[in-house]
Amino acid sequence: MKITDKIKNEIVYFDGGTGTLLQSRGLKPGELPEMWNISRPDEIIRLHREYLEAGCDIIKTNTFGANRLKFTGKDNIPSVYDVVSCAITNAKKATSGFSDKYIALDIGPCGKLLKPLGDLDFEDAVSLFAEIVKIGADMGVDLILIETMNDSYETKAAVIAAKENCLLPVFVTNVYDATQKLMTGACPEVMAAMLEGLHADAIGVNCSLGPKQLLPAVERLLKASSLPIIVNPNAGLPRSENGNTVYDIDADQFADEVAEMVNMGIRVAGGCCGTTPEHIRTLIEKTKSITPVPIAPKNFTVISSFSKYVEFGNDPLIIGERINPTGKKAFKEALRNHDIGYILNEGITQQDSGAHVLDVNVGLPEIDEPAMMKEAVCELQSITDLPLQIDTSDYFAMENALRIYNGKSMINSVSGKQESMDAVFPLAAKYGGVIVALTLDEKGIPENAAGRFEIAEKICREAARYGILKKDLVIDPLAMAVSSDPKSADVTLEALRMLTNAGYRTSLGVSNISFGLPVREYINSTFFTMALENGLSAAIMNPKSAAMLSVWHSFRALKGLDKACSDYIGFAAENTAPPVQTGCDITLKDAITRGLKEQAATAAKELILSRKPLDIIDNEIIPALDIVGKGFEQQKVFLPQLLMSAEASKCAFDVIKTVMGKSDAKKCTIILATVKGDIHDIGKNIVKVLLENYGFDVIDLGRDVPPEKIVEAAISHKAPLVGLSALMTTTVPSMEETIRLLRVAAAECKIVVGGAVLTQEYADMIGADKYAADAMESVRYAEIINKEYLKKIR
Repeated sequence: MKITDKIKNEIVYFDGGTGTLLQSRGLKPGELPEMWNISRPDEIIRLHREYLEAGCDIIKTNTFGANRLKFTGKDNIPSVYDVVSCAITNAKKATSGFSDKYIALDIGPCGKLLKPLGDLDFEDAVSLFAEIVKIGADMGVDLILIETMNDSYETKAAVIAAKENCLLPVFVTNVYDATQKLMTGACPEVMAAMLEGLHADAIGVNCSLGPKQLLPAVERLLKASSLPIIVNPNAGLPRSENGNTVYDIDADQFADEVAEMVNMGIRVAGGCCGTTPEHIRTLIEKTKSITPVPIAPKNFTVISSFSKYVEFGNDPLIIGERINPTGKKAFKEALRNHDIGYILNEGITQQDSGAHVLDVNVGLPEIDEPAMMKEAVCELQSITDLPLQIDTSDYFAMENALRIYNGKSMINSVSGKQESMDAVFPLAAKYGGVIVALTLDEKGIPENAAGRFEIAEKICREAARYGILKKDLVIDPLAMAVSSDPKSADVTLEALRMLTNAGYRTSLGVSNISFGLPVREYINSTFFTMALENGLSAAIMNPKSAAMLSVWHSFRALKGLDKACSDYIGFAAENTAPPVQTGCDITLKDAITRGLKEQAATAAKELILSRKPLDIIDNEIIPALDIVGKGFEQQKVFLPQLLMSAEASKCAFDVIKTVMGKSDAKKCTIILATVKGDIHDIGKNIVKVLLENYGFDVIDLGRDVPPEKIVEAAISHKAPLVGLSALMTTTVPSMEETIRLLRVAAAECKIVVGGAVLTQEYADMIGADKYAADAMESVRYAEIINKEYLKKIR
């Protein structure tokens, strides 16, 4: 029986933790757990068998960190093939003699941030994961488990790698924090939307927290997703005892807390860090008699960005139409000149004006549309969290954009023409998306509503052949110019009613109705009102039009969609207040808070003509970074926006450095390192970027750094602060050893620690001075240390 068939009718059980148990069996600080596949295979086989004897259905291969960034095949280091093939062989030996057991190829994060936030290209990430998948598929594993992912973009790269290189089921679990967010800002609804679109077979949560703390995220996944939900929590929170990492929840408490979620409807349960065969045995004993809750399909029409999801429902949406060269001379010129800043400004102004989605059309005959579409999507996603609508008739451009889009986008568009459906539906089936369906076919646009409705039905039937559900179609019944056909508005409105009554979501390019008429806003706004009353779900429109926005706000107030009419009141106040005079150029502070790199550099060049460098830094750049930093701490701004703002400030700093004198000293020196045995340097790199933009002199020692090297750097650079990072529980002992050596050799040096496996209690136990839960907390602590340092040297 395939694992996907088994989970339809049964509760299925994963095994538990690996690294923490290997520590108790002799894994040394900094030693790579995956090496035991080769050096101590009997121990790995024994661990697998203990979980199988406890009753689990699925064992994970000991390959969590097995990728070519760590296992290079050079300098006496095994290759990825060596490690993965040995791990699978060990798992197969362990399952020998057991029936109905499954082997999951375990794929963890690669340890790097993807561009534009980091330095790893999306396709390089896909290639890295594909290498692992191919080995697993060739050696006969039963499924792929992509786990412990804290970035939606890396998650997508891994899923694409799996889907493109095998036909095996793909399970995905992500790491959520106490606010139910991934490190890069995605919430459970965002991940459910994207992963369902990518056709994952089961999704869920693992690691980071215990069952009780993960419950809110699990509840949200159960409400949002039509897929089986997986829960593999830690055994509570970690602490250090005698150099080993231990967790605070015993088997009974763990089983009771996970059982609550089984009763709620999760379909796959197991454990992560700190869990043992006893935890899994007790979990099975306490849940095996529970009747599985049926997995109910959720009929939500949802799109998403990296951190925000938008649902098509009773509350009408605004799709901003301004990123489109049609009829826009200035935009055409910007495309010809490769002026990305113009596109970004259009995106920002539309978001500020209230758009929920941004349409992106860069089609111009004389440019390379596929390349421009890919670049525009990447750049827009670096400065706005709004979902995007990929608007193109060039199918190469469409695939380019869909492949690298971080989330689940809208696809504009498909029609009832067979050629169109043959081209668009395979792309939508592969990458996911909500498709705008135009009610026209080879015969043209029907003159009556019934004809347009029938084309919508035909498109829906054809979409189903690709596994695309009705909920992922938004029908556009086409607004035609009333100037050429007086009946066109009535036909469109009737089609809207028919589609709405049949359960379809709808959209319209509203302004098409007024083509050829003077003062078009009069017609547009009135028709918009009529369309909303007939069930329109979303309008492609100019969100900067006061007339159109007045209709939208008034409609929502009158329909009870605007609680206490608060949005309407705010809109009315803004539009009755005297106009505020503003300059046409964006300020440096605005450019940094928005993450606009080119504009930040331009603004800095203008400021250095009249102001001193330190004045600009202290009164423009640092306050802008503080605004973004506070937003991050308040969960109003997420990591991608924080990093893009840091990049923008760097561009401004680079300009200012050209006129700074030697007397304009930097702040104190800080040493950063990811500890011995750990190659995951995402957190460290984020802290580095922020510290440098706050003016600190950062010495980055990299990853997998021996304790002695860190101590040597702290002494030679006379650094008052050292920052240590660790993602894996098996490498925290290396962090503890580093702290011990620093206390002896550099007693005055303060130590700040961070990483997914750490807590305040854990940091206290290993002797750190400060535990930083996020990058901004590290910056705040560094500012305190810098003040103390400056007092000493004066």
